[in-house]
Amino acid sequence: MVTAEPAAVAGVEVTAALSYLFGGVVVPSVRPGPCAVKGARGARGPAARVAAVPGGVRQGPVRNNARMRISARADYAVRAALQLAAARDAGPLKAEAIAEGQGISHKFLEGILGDMRKGGLVQSQRGGNGGYWLARPAETISVAEVIRCVDGPLVSVRGERPPDLAYTGPAESLLPLWIALRASVRAVLGVSLAEVAAAELPAEITALTQDPEAWTNP
Repeated sequence: MVTAEPAAVAGVEVTAALSYLFGGVVVPSVRPGPCAVKGARGARGPAARVAAVPGGVRQGPVRNNARMRISARADYAVRAALQLAAARDAGPLKAEAIAEGQGISHKFLEGILGDMRKGGLVQSQRGGNGGYWLARPAETISVAEVIRCVDGPLVSVRGERPPDLAYTGPAESLLPLWIALRASVRAVLGVSLAEVAAAELPAEITALTQDPEAWTNP
């Protein structure tokens, strides 16, 4: 989960595993939530992701309005899911093996895997030959779905989802701004576990990293 300082973002909460530049504004995020999605829709194709970003990649200076960080829960959950995606033909993986492979605290990981199991993303079996495996093919599970499962909605404002909000006066245009923000986050995090595990990120996502400013820490 990416976190922004409350004073810099005026209470906007965005849960994401990475920051994304939308209109020159760095996407922020705060506060983890319970596993909220079970049997959610899988990853969308590259065309759908491009359509969600009007005009494609936007050029221009980055206006860094907040300090960013990735939540441990989101990071660990995605890494665990990728470890399972890479080992899908090797049978179930023990939590210990996942933790060792990714350098993750085993105790912390167990709780995260439990949330992912409740959310329908992984299955498990006890015993000597037991372990964890993905409940669906890695091609059908998006990074966004993993993050929603352990941290809640990708974008919320004051704890509410954007479509439930209403603004008046000069703030009226905030609603479509938050909706566009959510669409842009979904577009990036719609990449599938299979694509990430195979190091085959869609071209439109790779293009975002070509701007030297994307690698700069202000």
